Amino acid sequence: MSAPLKAIDGNADLSALMTDLAAKARAAARVLALAPPEQKNRALTAIERAIRANAPAILAANAEDVAEARAGGMTSAFVDRLTLTQARVDGMADGVATVRAIIDPVGAVTESWQRPNGMTIERVRVPLGVIGVIFESRPNVAADAGVLCLKSGNAVILRGGSDSFRSCRAIHQCLVQGLREAGLPEAAITLVPTRDRAAVGLMLTGLNGGVDVIVPRGGKSLVARVEAEARVPVFAHLEGVNHIYVDASAKLDMAKSVVLNAKMRRPGVCGAVETLLIDRNAAATKLKPLVELLIEAGCEVRGDDIVQGADARVKPASDDDWNTEYEDAIISAKIVDGLDEAIAHIQNHGSHHTDAIVTEDAAAAQRFLNEVDSAIVLHNASTQFADGGEFGFGAEIGIATGKFHARGPVGAEQLTSFKYRVHGTGQTRP
Repeated sequence: MSAPLKAIDGNADLSALMTDLAAKARAAARVLALAPPEQKNRALTAIERAIRANAPAILAANAEDVAEARAGGMTSAFVDRLTLTQARVDGMADGVATVRAIIDPVGAVTESWQRPNGMTIERVRVPLGVIGVIFESRPNVAADAGVLCLKSGNAVILRGGSDSFRSCRAIHQCLVQGLREAGLPEAAITLVPTRDRAAVGLMLTGLNGGVDVIVPRGGKSLVARVEAEARVPVFAHLEGVNHIYVDASAKLDMAKSVVLNAKMRRPGVCGAVETLLIDRNAAATKLKPLVELLIEAGCEVRGDDIVQGADARVKPASDDDWNTEYEDAIISAKIVDGLDEAIAHIQNHGSHHTDAIVTEDAAAAQRFLNEVDSAIVLHNASTQFADGGEFGFGAEIGIATGKFHARGPVGAEQLTSFKYRVHGTGQTRP
Protein backbone atom coordinates (compact mmCIF):
# COMPACT_ATOMS: atom_id res chain seq x y z
CA MET A 1 0.00 0.00 0.00
CA SER A 2 1.22 3.51 -0.73
CA ALA A 3 1.62 6.12 1.96
CA PRO A 4 -1.59 7.94 2.86
CA LEU A 5 -2.30 11.16 1.03
CA LYS A 6 -1.64 14.25 3.07
CA ALA A 7 -4.53 16.64 3.37
CA ILE A 8 -3.88 20.34 2.95
CA ASP A 9 -5.87 23.20 4.41
CA GLY A 10 -7.57 25.94 2.46
CA ASN A 11 -4.76 28.25 1.46
CA ALA A 12 -3.32 29.96 -1.58
CA ASP A 13 -1.69 26.71 -2.69
CA LEU A 14 -5.02 25.01 -3.36
CA SER A 15 -5.51 26.48 -6.82
CA ALA A 16 -1.99 25.49 -7.84
CA LEU A 17 -2.51 22.00 -6.39
CA MET A 18 -5.75 21.44 -8.29
CA THR A 19 -4.32 22.75 -11.56
CA ASP A 20 -1.34 20.44 -11.16
CA LEU A 21 -3.60 17.45 -10.42
CA ALA A 22 -5.59 18.16 -13.58
CA ALA A 23 -2.46 18.51 -15.72
CA LYS A 24 -1.13 15.18 -14.48
CA ALA A 25 -4.53 13.56 -15.03
CA ARG A 26 -4.60 14.92 -18.58
CA ALA A 27 -1.20 13.38 -19.28
CA ALA A 28 -2.37 10.08 -17.78
CA ALA A 29 -5.53 10.18 -19.91
CA ARG A 30 -3.44 10.24 -23.06
CA VAL A 31 -1.66 7.07 -21.91
CA LEU A 32 -4.91 5.35 -20.91
CA ALA A 33 -6.60 6.18 -24.19
CA LEU A 34 -3.99 4.06 -25.99
CA ALA A 35 -3.60 1.33 -23.37
CA PRO A 36 -4.55 -2.13 -24.67
CA PRO A 37 -7.50 -3.89 -23.01
CA GLU A 38 -5.17 -6.52 -21.54
CA GLN A 39 -3.17 -3.92 -19.62
CA LYS A 40 -6.27 -2.22 -18.25
CA ASN A 41 -7.66 -5.60 -17.22
CA ARG A 42 -4.42 -6.43 -15.40
CA ALA A 43 -4.88 -3.25 -13.41
CA LEU A 44 -8.49 -4.18 -12.63
CA THR A 45 -7.42 -7.64 -11.47
CA ALA A 46 -4.85 -6.08 -9.16
CA ILE A 47 -7.42 -3.56 -7.86
CA GLU A 48 -9.90 -6.32 -7.06
CA ARG A 49 -7.19 -8.25 -5.24
CA ALA A 50 -6.09 -5.16 -3.30
CA ILE A 51 -9.64 -4.33 -2.18
CA ARG A 52 -10.19 -7.85 -0.88
CA ALA A 53 -6.80 -8.00 0.84
CA ASN A 54 -7.17 -4.59 2.45
CA ALA A 55 -10.80 -4.90 3.55
CA PRO A 56 -9.83 -4.62 7.25
CA ALA A 57 -8.05 -1.31 6.64
CA ILE A 58 -10.95 0.01 4.56
CA LEU A 59 -13.48 -0.96 7.23
CA ALA A 60 -11.35 0.55 10.00
CA ALA A 61 -11.10 3.86 8.14
CA ASN A 62 -14.82 3.79 7.46
CA ALA A 63 -15.60 3.13 11.13
CA GLU A 64 -13.86 6.41 11.98
CA ASP A 65 -15.90 8.27 9.35
CA VAL A 66 -19.15 6.73 10.61
CA ALA A 67 -18.35 7.57 14.22
CA GLU A 68 -17.67 11.18 13.23
CA ALA A 69 -20.94 11.36 11.26
CA ARG A 70 -22.96 10.00 14.17
CA ALA A 71 -21.31 12.40 16.59
CA GLY A 72 -22.23 15.20 14.20
CA GLY A 73 -25.91 14.23 14.32
CA MET A 74 -26.23 12.98 10.73
CA THR A 75 -29.48 11.21 9.79
CA SER A 76 -29.80 7.44 9.79
CA ALA A 77 -30.22 7.47 6.00
CA PHE A 78 -27.00 9.48 5.64
CA VAL A 79 -25.13 7.11 7.94
CA ASP A 80 -26.44 4.13 5.93
CA ARG A 81 -25.07 5.62 2.70
CA LEU A 82 -21.74 6.26 4.41
CA THR A 83 -21.39 2.88 6.10
CA LEU A 84 -19.29 0.09 4.61
CA THR A 85 -19.71 -3.50 5.74
CA GLN A 86 -17.76 -6.59 4.76
CA ALA A 87 -20.58 -7.41 2.36
CA ARG A 88 -20.40 -3.97 0.76
CA VAL A 89 -16.62 -4.17 0.43
CA ASP A 90 -17.04 -7.60 -1.17
CA GLY A 91 -19.61 -6.01 -3.46
CA MET A 92 -17.08 -3.36 -4.50
CA ALA A 93 -14.56 -6.06 -5.36
CA ASP A 94 -17.20 -8.08 -7.22
CA GLY A 95 -18.08 -4.95 -9.20
CA VAL A 96 -14.45 -4.56 -10.25
CA ALA A 97 -14.48 -8.15 -11.52
CA THR A 98 -17.66 -7.50 -13.49
CA VAL A 99 -16.23 -4.34 -15.06
CA ARG A 100 -13.12 -6.28 -16.02
CA ALA A 101 -15.26 -8.90 -17.77
CA ILE A 102 -17.29 -6.50 -19.93
CA ILE A 103 -16.20 -5.81 -23.50
CA ASP A 104 -13.79 -2.91 -23.71
CA PRO A 105 -15.72 -0.05 -25.37
CA VAL A 106 -12.66 1.87 -26.59
CA GLY A 107 -11.98 1.41 -30.28
CA ALA A 108 -15.28 -0.35 -30.97
CA VAL A 109 -16.62 0.45 -34.45
CA THR A 110 -20.30 1.21 -33.91
CA GLU A 111 -21.13 1.88 -37.55
CA SER A 112 -19.39 1.70 -40.92
CA TRP A 113 -20.49 2.67 -44.40
CA GLN A 114 -19.06 3.36 -47.84
CA ARG A 115 -19.68 6.52 -49.83
CA PRO A 116 -20.29 6.52 -53.62
CA ASN A 117 -16.78 7.92 -54.14
CA GLY A 118 -15.28 4.79 -52.54
CA MET A 119 -14.34 6.29 -49.16
CA THR A 120 -15.17 4.20 -46.10
CA ILE A 121 -16.35 6.01 -42.96
CA GLU A 122 -16.32 4.42 -39.49
CA ARG A 123 -17.76 5.72 -36.23
CA VAL A 124 -15.42 4.62 -33.43
CA ARG A 125 -15.75 4.86 -29.64
CA VAL A 126 -13.08 6.98 -27.90
CA PRO A 127 -12.62 8.05 -24.25
CA LEU A 128 -13.96 11.40 -23.07
CA GLY A 129 -10.64 12.37 -21.44
CA VAL A 130 -10.62 13.49 -17.80
CA ILE A 131 -13.73 12.95 -15.67
CA GLY A 132 -14.25 14.93 -12.48
CA VAL A 133 -16.40 13.09 -9.93
CA ILE A 134 -17.69 15.05 -6.93
CA PHE A 135 -19.53 12.91 -4.40
CA GLU A 136 -20.88 12.86 -0.88
CA SER A 137 -21.17 10.14 1.75
CA ARG A 138 -20.97 7.02 -0.45
CA PRO A 139 -17.29 5.94 -0.36
CA ASN A 140 -17.95 3.06 -2.77
CA VAL A 141 -18.30 5.72 -5.49
CA ALA A 142 -14.51 6.09 -5.37
CA ALA A 143 -14.08 2.48 -6.46
CA ASP A 144 -16.95 2.47 -8.95
CA ALA A 145 -15.86 5.67 -10.65
CA GLY A 146 -12.20 4.72 -10.64
CA VAL A 147 -12.61 1.34 -12.31
CA LEU A 148 -15.24 2.49 -14.82
CA CYS A 149 -13.02 5.37 -15.94
CA LEU A 150 -10.05 3.01 -16.17
CA LYS A 151 -12.00 0.51 -18.29
CA SER A 152 -13.21 3.26 -20.62
CA GLY A 153 -9.74 4.79 -21.02
CA ASN A 154 -10.48 7.95 -19.03
CA ALA A 155 -8.51 9.53 -16.22
CA VAL A 156 -10.57 10.57 -13.21
CA ILE A 157 -10.24 13.16 -10.45
CA LEU A 158 -12.21 12.06 -7.39
CA ARG A 159 -13.38 14.60 -4.85
CA GLY A 160 -15.13 12.76 -2.03
CA GLY A 161 -17.07 14.42 0.75
CA SER A 162 -15.37 15.37 4.00
CA ASP A 163 -17.61 12.81 5.69
CA SER A 164 -16.02 9.90 3.79
CA PHE A 165 -12.47 11.29 3.63
CA ARG A 166 -10.74 8.44 5.47
CA SER A 167 -12.71 5.72 3.67
CA CYS A 168 -11.92 7.20 0.26
CA ARG A 169 -8.21 7.40 1.03
CA ALA A 170 -8.15 3.71 1.98
CA ILE A 171 -10.01 2.71 -1.20
CA HIS A 172 -7.90 5.01 -3.37
CA GLN A 173 -4.71 3.32 -2.19
CA CYS A 174 -6.08 0.04 -3.60
CA LEU A 175 -6.85 1.71 -6.93
CA VAL A 176 -3.36 3.19 -7.18
CA GLN A 177 -1.80 -0.14 -6.28
CA GLY A 178 -3.60 -1.75 -9.22
CA LEU A 179 -2.43 0.95 -11.63
CA ARG A 180 1.13 0.59 -10.43
CA GLU A 181 1.15 -3.19 -10.81
CA ALA A 182 -0.09 -2.87 -14.41
CA GLY A 183 2.45 -0.18 -15.33
CA LEU A 184 -0.16 2.53 -15.81
CA PRO A 185 0.26 6.11 -14.53
CA GLU A 186 -0.92 6.57 -10.95
CA ALA A 187 -2.41 9.96 -11.88
CA ALA A 188 -5.02 8.08 -13.92
CA ILE A 189 -7.08 7.84 -10.71
CA THR A 190 -6.48 10.90 -8.56
CA LEU A 191 -8.08 11.63 -5.19
CA VAL A 192 -8.21 15.29 -4.17
CA PRO A 193 -6.22 15.27 -0.90
CA THR A 194 -8.16 17.92 0.98
CA ARG A 195 -11.49 18.47 2.68
CA ASP A 196 -11.45 22.13 1.62
CA ARG A 197 -14.75 22.83 -0.14
CA ALA A 198 -13.05 25.36 -2.37
CA ALA A 199 -11.69 22.37 -4.30
CA VAL A 200 -15.20 21.75 -5.63
CA GLY A 201 -15.48 25.25 -7.02
CA LEU A 202 -12.11 24.91 -8.71
CA MET A 203 -13.14 21.64 -10.35
CA LEU A 204 -16.31 23.25 -11.66
CA THR A 205 -14.20 25.81 -13.56
CA GLY A 206 -12.73 22.97 -15.60
CA LEU A 207 -9.22 23.62 -14.22
CA ASN A 208 -7.89 25.39 -17.31
CA GLY A 209 -9.25 22.77 -19.67
CA GLY A 210 -8.02 19.91 -17.51
CA VAL A 211 -11.50 18.43 -16.89
CA ASP A 212 -13.85 17.36 -19.69
CA VAL A 213 -16.95 16.22 -17.78
CA ILE A 214 -18.22 16.60 -14.20
CA VAL A 215 -20.32 13.91 -12.49
CA PRO A 216 -21.90 14.90 -9.14
CA ARG A 217 -23.10 12.18 -6.77
CA GLY A 218 -24.82 13.56 -3.72
CA GLY A 219 -27.71 15.54 -2.35
CA LYS A 220 -29.89 18.01 -4.19
CA SER A 221 -27.88 21.03 -3.02
CA LEU A 222 -24.63 19.61 -4.39
CA VAL A 223 -26.13 18.66 -7.74
CA ALA A 224 -27.92 22.00 -8.06
CA ARG A 225 -24.67 23.84 -7.39
CA VAL A 226 -22.78 21.77 -9.93
CA GLU A 227 -25.42 22.27 -12.61
CA ALA A 228 -25.50 26.02 -11.93
CA GLU A 229 -21.77 26.67 -11.75
CA ALA A 230 -20.05 24.06 -13.94
CA ARG A 231 -18.29 25.37 -17.02
CA VAL A 232 -17.97 21.88 -18.49
CA PRO A 233 -20.67 19.31 -19.36
CA VAL A 234 -22.41 17.55 -16.45
CA PHE A 235 -23.85 14.03 -16.15
CA ALA A 236 -26.33 14.16 -13.28
CA HIS A 237 -29.79 13.85 -11.86
CA LEU A 238 -31.04 16.52 -9.50
CA GLU A 239 -33.30 14.22 -7.48
CA GLY A 240 -35.12 10.91 -7.61
CA VAL A 241 -38.83 11.54 -7.14
CA ASN A 242 -39.76 8.03 -8.24
CA HIS A 243 -43.21 6.46 -8.55
CA ILE A 244 -44.90 3.10 -8.57
CA TYR A 245 -48.34 2.85 -10.13
CA VAL A 246 -50.41 -0.15 -9.03
CA ASP A 247 -52.90 -0.91 -11.79
CA ALA A 248 -56.32 -2.50 -11.23
CA SER A 249 -55.10 -5.77 -12.77
CA ALA A 250 -52.00 -6.04 -10.55
CA LYS A 251 -51.54 -9.16 -8.44
CA LEU A 252 -51.70 -8.13 -4.78
CA ASP A 253 -48.80 -10.32 -3.65
CA MET A 254 -46.58 -8.95 -6.40
CA ALA A 255 -47.61 -5.37 -5.65
CA LYS A 256 -46.82 -5.84 -1.96
CA SER A 257 -43.43 -7.36 -2.68
CA VAL A 258 -42.42 -4.76 -5.26
CA VAL A 259 -43.63 -1.71 -3.30
CA LEU A 260 -42.05 -2.85 -0.03
CA ASN A 261 -38.70 -3.52 -1.69
CA ALA A 262 -38.79 -0.29 -3.69
CA LYS A 263 -39.28 1.80 -0.54
CA MET A 264 -37.69 -0.09 2.32
CA ARG A 265 -34.73 -2.06 0.92
CA ARG A 266 -32.61 1.10 1.19
CA PRO A 267 -34.80 4.21 1.60
CA GLY A 268 -31.88 6.59 1.13
CA VAL A 269 -30.76 5.58 -2.37
CA CYS A 270 -31.79 7.53 -5.46
CA GLY A 271 -33.76 4.56 -6.82
CA ALA A 272 -36.09 4.37 -3.82
CA VAL A 273 -39.77 4.96 -4.59
CA GLU A 274 -41.20 8.13 -3.08
CA THR A 275 -44.81 8.13 -4.31
CA LEU A 276 -47.28 5.26 -4.56
CA LEU A 277 -50.15 5.69 -7.04
CA ILE A 278 -53.07 3.26 -6.87
CA ASP A 279 -55.81 2.87 -9.47
CA ARG A 280 -59.18 3.80 -8.00
CA ASN A 281 -60.54 0.47 -9.26
CA ALA A 282 -57.89 -1.32 -7.19
CA ALA A 283 -58.44 0.63 -3.98
CA ALA A 284 -61.05 -1.69 -2.51
CA THR A 285 -58.74 -4.73 -2.58
CA LYS A 286 -55.20 -3.35 -2.64
CA LEU A 287 -55.05 -0.01 -0.81
CA LYS A 288 -55.43 -1.16 2.79
CA PRO A 289 -53.02 -4.16 2.49
CA LEU A 290 -50.34 -1.99 0.87
CA VAL A 291 -50.66 0.79 3.43
CA GLU A 292 -50.63 -1.64 6.37
CA LEU A 293 -47.59 -3.44 4.94
CA LEU A 294 -45.60 -0.21 4.67
CA ILE A 295 -46.54 1.11 8.10
CA GLU A 296 -45.78 -2.20 9.81
CA ALA A 297 -42.38 -2.19 8.09
CA GLY A 298 -41.61 1.15 9.74
CA CYS A 299 -42.52 3.45 6.86
CA GLU A 300 -44.47 6.66 7.44
CA VAL A 301 -47.31 7.00 4.91
CA ARG A 302 -48.67 10.39 3.87
CA GLY A 303 -51.80 10.20 1.78
CA ASP A 304 -54.82 11.86 0.25
CA ASP A 305 -58.27 11.60 1.86
CA ILE A 306 -58.98 8.10 0.53
CA VAL A 307 -55.60 6.77 1.63
CA GLN A 308 -56.08 8.31 5.06
CA GLY A 309 -59.42 6.54 5.30
CA ALA A 310 -57.74 3.17 4.77
CA ASP A 311 -55.70 3.42 7.99
CA ALA A 312 -55.85 5.90 10.86
CA ARG A 313 -52.06 5.96 11.05
CA VAL A 314 -51.73 7.63 7.62
CA LYS A 315 -50.78 11.31 7.83
CA PRO A 316 -52.25 13.93 5.50
CA ALA A 317 -50.17 14.62 2.42
CA SER A 318 -49.38 18.24 1.59
CA ASP A 319 -48.93 19.62 -1.91
CA ASP A 320 -45.17 19.55 -1.35
CA ASP A 321 -45.18 15.82 -0.63
CA TRP A 322 -45.91 14.96 -4.27
CA ASN A 323 -42.64 16.67 -5.27
CA THR A 324 -40.42 15.40 -2.46
CA GLU A 325 -37.50 12.99 -2.49
CA TYR A 326 -37.57 11.86 1.13
CA GLU A 327 -34.43 9.72 1.18
CA ASP A 328 -35.99 8.19 4.27
CA ALA A 329 -38.67 5.71 5.34
CA ILE A 330 -41.50 7.98 4.21
CA ILE A 331 -43.81 7.59 1.21
CA SER A 332 -46.68 9.62 -0.22
CA ALA A 333 -49.71 7.74 -1.56
CA LYS A 334 -52.53 8.82 -3.84
CA ILE A 335 -55.56 7.33 -5.58
CA VAL A 336 -55.70 8.07 -9.32
CA ASP A 337 -58.37 7.51 -11.96
CA GLY A 338 -56.52 5.02 -14.13
CA LEU A 339 -53.42 5.02 -16.28
CA ASP A 340 -53.93 8.43 -17.87
CA GLU A 341 -54.00 10.21 -14.52
CA ALA A 342 -51.06 8.17 -13.26
CA ILE A 343 -48.92 9.15 -16.25
CA ALA A 344 -50.02 12.79 -15.92
CA HIS A 345 -49.12 12.82 -12.21
CA ILE A 346 -45.66 11.40 -12.95
CA GLN A 347 -45.11 13.96 -15.69
CA ASN A 348 -46.15 16.84 -13.42
CA HIS A 349 -44.40 15.76 -10.22
CA GLY A 350 -41.65 13.31 -11.18
CA SER A 351 -37.97 13.95 -11.82
CA HIS A 352 -37.59 11.73 -14.93
CA HIS A 353 -35.41 9.31 -12.96
CA THR A 354 -37.15 5.95 -12.37
CA ASP A 355 -40.82 4.97 -12.45
CA ALA A 356 -42.60 1.62 -12.39
CA ILE A 357 -45.97 0.02 -13.08
CA VAL A 358 -47.34 -3.13 -11.49
CA THR A 359 -49.92 -4.69 -13.79
CA GLU A 360 -51.01 -7.88 -15.54
CA ASP A 361 -52.43 -5.83 -18.42
CA ALA A 362 -49.86 -6.01 -21.24
CA ALA A 363 -51.38 -3.04 -23.08
CA ALA A 364 -51.27 -0.87 -19.96
CA ALA A 365 -47.67 -1.87 -19.32
CA GLN A 366 -46.68 -1.01 -22.89
CA ARG A 367 -48.35 2.39 -22.71
CA PHE A 368 -46.63 3.16 -19.40
CA LEU A 369 -43.20 2.13 -20.73
CA ASN A 370 -43.72 4.15 -23.91
CA GLU A 371 -45.27 7.28 -22.46
CA VAL A 372 -43.50 7.87 -19.14
CA ASP A 373 -40.57 10.12 -20.00
CA SER A 374 -38.04 8.85 -17.47
CA ALA A 375 -34.51 7.55 -17.82
CA ILE A 376 -35.61 4.17 -16.41
CA VAL A 377 -39.12 2.69 -16.60
CA LEU A 378 -40.01 -0.73 -15.20
CA HIS A 379 -42.85 -3.21 -15.46
CA ASN A 380 -43.48 -5.50 -12.47
CA ALA A 381 -40.10 -4.77 -10.87
CA SER A 382 -38.75 -2.67 -8.02
CA THR A 383 -37.40 0.82 -8.69
CA GLN A 384 -34.32 -0.16 -6.68
CA PHE A 385 -33.01 -1.87 -9.83
CA ALA A 386 -32.01 1.65 -10.94
CA ASP A 387 -28.36 0.76 -10.61
CA GLY A 388 -25.56 0.18 -13.10
CA GLY A 389 -24.55 -3.03 -11.37
CA GLU A 390 -28.05 -4.41 -11.78
CA PHE A 391 -27.94 -3.44 -15.47
CA GLY A 392 -24.85 -5.58 -15.95
CA PHE A 393 -22.48 -2.59 -16.13
CA GLY A 394 -20.51 -3.84 -13.12
CA ALA A 395 -20.87 -0.43 -11.52
CA GLU A 396 -22.04 3.05 -12.37
CA ILE A 397 -20.47 6.44 -12.09
CA GLY A 398 -23.95 7.90 -11.63
CA ILE A 399 -27.41 8.10 -13.14
CA ALA A 400 -28.15 10.84 -15.66
CA THR A 401 -31.64 12.13 -16.39
CA GLY A 402 -30.65 14.54 -19.15
CA LYS A 403 -31.12 13.65 -22.81
CA PHE A 404 -27.71 14.51 -24.22
CA HIS A 405 -25.00 11.88 -24.57
CA ALA A 406 -25.77 9.64 -21.58
CA ARG A 407 -29.09 8.81 -19.90
CA GLY A 408 -29.82 6.35 -17.11
CA PRO A 409 -26.95 4.46 -15.43
CA VAL A 410 -23.61 5.76 -16.68
CA GLY A 411 -21.24 2.83 -17.15
CA ALA A 412 -18.05 2.30 -19.13
CA GLU A 413 -19.70 2.56 -22.54
CA GLN A 414 -21.46 5.81 -21.60
CA LEU A 415 -18.07 7.29 -20.65
CA THR A 416 -16.99 7.23 -24.28
CA SER A 417 -17.68 9.58 -27.16
CA PHE A 418 -16.86 8.82 -30.78
CA LYS A 419 -14.84 10.02 -33.68
CA TYR A 420 -15.02 9.29 -37.40
CA ARG A 421 -12.28 7.43 -39.21
CA VAL A 422 -12.30 7.94 -42.96
CA HIS A 423 -10.36 5.63 -45.30
CA GLY A 424 -9.69 6.85 -48.81
CA THR A 425 -7.66 5.92 -51.89
CA GLY A 426 -6.66 9.41 -52.94
CA GLN A 427 -10.13 10.99 -53.29
CA THR A 428 -10.38 14.77 -53.64
CA ARG A 429 -13.50 16.87 -53.35
CA PRO A 430 -14.72 18.42 -56.62
